[in-house]
Amino acid sequence: MSVKAKRVSIHQKMEVLIKELVESELPLKEVLKEFEKIYIETSSQKYNGNKTKMARALGIHRNTLHNLTKALNIK
Repeated sequence: MSVKAKRVSIHQKMEVLIKELVESELPLKEVLKEFEKIYIETSSQKYNGNKTKMARALGIHRNTLHNLTKALNIK
């Protein structure tokens, strides 16, 4: 499967989820915070908590990851 096909698939999945969130009238900030938290926690599981590898995979600086985990209360 091509990269473009995967992106469409992810896009379609997110559209369904976003429609549900909009219907629930959840605040954008709350949704984004929860998304970031789950995304970082999932990355942590994949890389066994190795923040250097996590930061590289997420495309952010290690210090930014540290600040995000602190702000989102991720252990």
